[in-house]
Amino acid sequence: MTKIEQYGWNDSWQEKISVNGTPGRVTLEHKNVYRVVTNHGEWLCSLSGKYRHLHSGTEFPCVGDWVIVEQMPGEKKGIIHQVLPRTSQFSRKGAGETTNIQLIAVNVDFVFLAMSLNDDFNIRRLERYLLAAWDSGANPIIVLTKKDQCSDSEPFIQQVEGVAFGVPVFTVSVITGEGIEELQNQLVGSKTGALLGSSGVGKSSLINAMVGTEQMTVQTIREDDSKGRHTTTHREMILLPSGGLMIDTPGMREFQLGDYSEGIETGFSDVEDLALACRFRDCAHHDEPGCRVQEALQNGELDAARYQSYLKLKRELAHMERKSDAAAQKTERNKWKQLTKDYRKRPVKKR
Repeated sequence: MTKIEQYGWNDSWQEKISVNGTPGRVTLEHKNVYRVVTNHGEWLCSLSGKYRHLHSGTEFPCVGDWVIVEQMPGEKKGIIHQVLPRTSQFSRKGAGETTNIQLIAVNVDFVFLAMSLNDDFNIRRLERYLLAAWDSGANPIIVLTKKDQCSDSEPFIQQVEGVAFGVPVFTVSVITGEGIEELQNQLVGSKTGALLGSSGVGKSSLINAMVGTEQMTVQTIREDDSKGRHTTTHREMILLPSGGLMIDTPGMREFQLGDYSEGIETGFSDVEDLALACRFRDCAHHDEPGCRVQEALQNGELDAARYQSYLKLKRELAHMERKSDAAAQKTERNKWKQLTKDYRKRPVKKR
């Protein structure tokens, strides 16, 4: 097995190449400098001027991307000329009022959503992560960490299973080692996973346990409120002894939604199915006769808090869509304004 085959390279990636160069995978990104593993070693790479001119935003490389690189003569450096089409893409909306989308990890087979079995446990936050996971094209796996600090994990598991239908749930402890091997087995055969969660859930400790060495720096959580300190400050791909790959990511204190219209259909399939069963197609789920949603809320079939979360997320998605449309319209208007200005500045040909 070649070096890049260890990182997941296969014939399907080979077929996507459209320029000359050396294939490699991005394992680290920091301020538009990329560490790329190739069959000839690891190179520090930057984007070619042409690629930077023709592309922007989410088209720039991300950890997990396969790229085509031209090696700089006599150096362990390279120039990236192509980013191969992705198989999956996990992202979130950037912080603040911007409509920009921030890539978290790409070309992953599994998204491991980590949440600790302490005061940080938050089922509503998990619903947000699941929306993005379902929309990414990767398969979600839920990891409940710090089982050694929890006397009874069953109530937590039941809450998770109530919102994550059919999603595998693992409880793990880096102290006792429980569940670590089961997680490693999910990534055999050079499969790639991305580990996501808020600060303090134990992601770096979990990576260390899976690798078997102190690969990542670890900090303790604050004892007064169980909130975590940021440990990982960048995204990095780690090659596991089991043969799989895991992308470690910085803890996220907030997770703003992007355009996850498909994700909400899957993540809230229970609510969506109830809505389809209403007597009227345009039912607003208030006091209309034959409303299956209201019936489920009244008889306890649908949890009221989950339904309120569904409505909140739908409002956020609608708001994001309106802002995206407005931003796209503004960009289009500015483009045509510039074209008009350029046209007026053209010299007039004398007859």
